[in-house]
Amino acid sequence: MQPPFRAATLVFLALSAPSGVSAQAGPSVPPAAFAQPVRAGYADLVDQILAAPVIVDATIRTAARIKGAEAATVAPGFTRFYVAADVGALVRGTGGLPARIGYLVDMAPGADGRIVKLKDLRVLLFARRVAASEDQLQLVGRDGQREWSPIRDSQVRGIVRELIAADAPPVITGIGSAFHVPGALPGEGETQIFLTTADNRPVSLSVLRRPGERPRWSVALSEIVDEAAAPPPPNTLLWYRLTCALPATLPDRATATLSASDADAAREDYRFVIEGLGPCGRTDNAG
Repeated sequence: MQPPFRAATLVFLALSAPSGVSAQAGPSVPPAAFAQPVRAGYADLVDQILAAPVIVDATIRTAARIKGAEAATVAPGFTRFYVAADVGALVRGTGGLPARIGYLVDMAPGADGRIVKLKDLRVLLFARRVAASEDQLQLVGRDGQREWSPIRDSQVRGIVRELIAADAPPVITGIGSAFHVPGALPGEGETQIFLTTADNRPVSLSVLRRPGERPRWSVALSEIVDEAAAPPPPNTLLWYRLTCALPATLPDRATATLSASDADAAREDYRFVIEGLGPCGRTDNAG
């Protein structure tokens, strides 16, 4: 099924392209309403990239306002547009794209009460392909169109590179088991917490405590634990995989085989890791 206004738009916008565009990195549903871009953190951006099989750097050439029945589902205060945009680069995706594409976007007015001027606006599009319409895209969320900036472009490309890397950290699905070994001195001990992953790759957290020293924790992505390893920096894919997936507290089943004192120590060490990771920062604005 072709998206609304496809035929009419092809006529009046005279969409034509000499060649397609190939990627530089890296179930069809009806078009829906999408809000203008809002501020979002790293976790929101990764969520959006993961949801978008296609990411495009494009420049808007025309934006036709849609009225009547085709705009019946638009939220109050929003205006729907059919946008034609020239593709500058395919940041994520395979198979290439025509040099000009079309999509629907719903826009809300800004603080000044006006809708941002779309013509000639450079944007990053987070989208999926429309079946049987190679020049049509569907945005994947209400932030599916974001205004382009050098910083945002660099961040998106960096996340895409991390996602497609051979050593990309796996998806964390939960906590398996935890162990604690007390040391010979008071306050000394080591906790190891084994995580479960979508592809069964090993991931574990280690916390080392020594008397008179601040506790240290690290994450291992193999069977080998490197005591010299550091925690993952914020706003990296490994940090995202951990902080946005791990529960706030250590599940009781993870310490079921431990003594009461060892279980308490493991829970305390897990809290230390969670505090070190900090909040995921995911909001409701990027869905």
